[in-house]
Amino acid sequence: MWRSTVVNVSLILFCFCANLASAQAIYNACNNALALCPLVTQNINNLQANHTVCTNCEDDFTFCFSANNTIWLKFKTNPTGGNVQLDFSNITFQAGPNQDTEIQATILEALVPCNAGTYTAVGNCVAAGTANFSLLAPALAPSTTYYVVISGALNGPGITTAAEATMDVFLSGPGAEHLPPSIAITTDTDTICRGSILTVTAATTNCPDIAGYTWSVNGVLTAVTGQPVFQTSGLADGDIVSVRTSCYADCPVVVTMAAPPVSVVSFPVDAGPDLSISPGSSAHLQGSTTAPVYSWTPAGSLSSTTILDPFAIPEVTTTYFLTATDGVCTFSDDVTVNVSSPFVITNTFTPNGDGYNDTWEIPALEEFPNCSVEIFDRWGQLVYQTTGYALKKSWDGRSNGRELTESVYFYTIDLRDPDFKEPFRGTITLIR
Repeated sequence: MWRSTVVNVSLILFCFCANLASAQAIYNACNNALALCPLVTQNINNLQANHTVCTNCEDDFTFCFSANNTIWLKFKTNPTGGNVQLDFSNITFQAGPNQDTEIQATILEALVPCNAGTYTAVGNCVAAGTANFSLLAPALAPSTTYYVVISGALNGPGITTAAEATMDVFLSGPGAEHLPPSIAITTDTDTICRGSILTVTAATTNCPDIAGYTWSVNGVLTAVTGQPVFQTSGLADGDIVSVRTSCYADCPVVVTMAAPPVSVVSFPVDAGPDLSISPGSSAHLQGSTTAPVYSWTPAGSLSSTTILDPFAIPEVTTTYFLTATDGVCTFSDDVTVNVSSPFVITNTFTPNGDGYNDTWEIPALEEFPNCSVEIFDRWGQLVYQTTGYALKKSWDGRSNGRELTESVYFYTIDLRDPDFKEPFRGTITLIR
């Protein structure tokens, strides 16, 4: 006889064990055979079990016994195959009137699962087990499912009821025991910049029937993937990424592994608060960073791009970017300098002759007598143009004396003033 002991206590072993019940469990049928887990004691019973007899049915066999009230177990050999042993112990018989007290059992190879015409008995066959006994099957093929049939005997004078019992079964042997599974975890880099993507890859050994991979960061579930790859950009310095998976479908063994703490490079970059100025004024930017190298963009309206607190003199609202680097990582922050308009430009007027809002009025333009105002239709055709825009020149929705249709038009206002080098552009909706 041979036995093995479990030495890898880091693996968490789960098994589907049968519970003692008043009614027979589903493994009364071959198609629902109970999967045996190697090196795990499982409690089984054939209480109230029955049998099916017909051509090529699951119970249509005769080895050293014939079927009475059968239950079915199964196990799968490992990739190397070899000797297998099943030990039956703690057998407790039901003590009914005229009831037998003998257990019958053997291991079967089935070319067609649960088809008795394809059965071959492998190893020994027990016809009258009354106490602890073992089934031995030598040199089993690798990665093959074998069945175990157990039946209560119905023998002897005066016996009218087949034996029923509860018992423990223990599967062992070099052909059945799982090769210890393991999982390794690697990262594509040891150090990342804050916000960058880290790729983590898992690799398993002796781990068939993988259903998926569960990924955690600092013990908190983060993702479940079908492939052994995980990517994340949300890590902080010192975070630990771990992976978990389950090997062996019938008797799951959970393996897990954690990567070393991630080194995440980070330093502060702050472009300061958003600012508002009037046209022609300057804004004093207040950037800060601990990085040795930094610069501002765009450069055109800045007093300097290489100091943290330059002056900005934008003609229009502008967003500036402070970019800093330590030679390994680069981070940026932005600040917007809002340049207020010297006037309010309405975007809708209604030249319908009711005396209200009949012209497109921009009173502040009177302060810019040299300004140019141009209005275009949706096809880019100039429909109105004037130099100077006093109230008496306000556009009334006509072009060369012809009323224009309701639509959206496009305007360009050039103040022709040295403090406002860029023209103002936008849309005006004409509604009649």
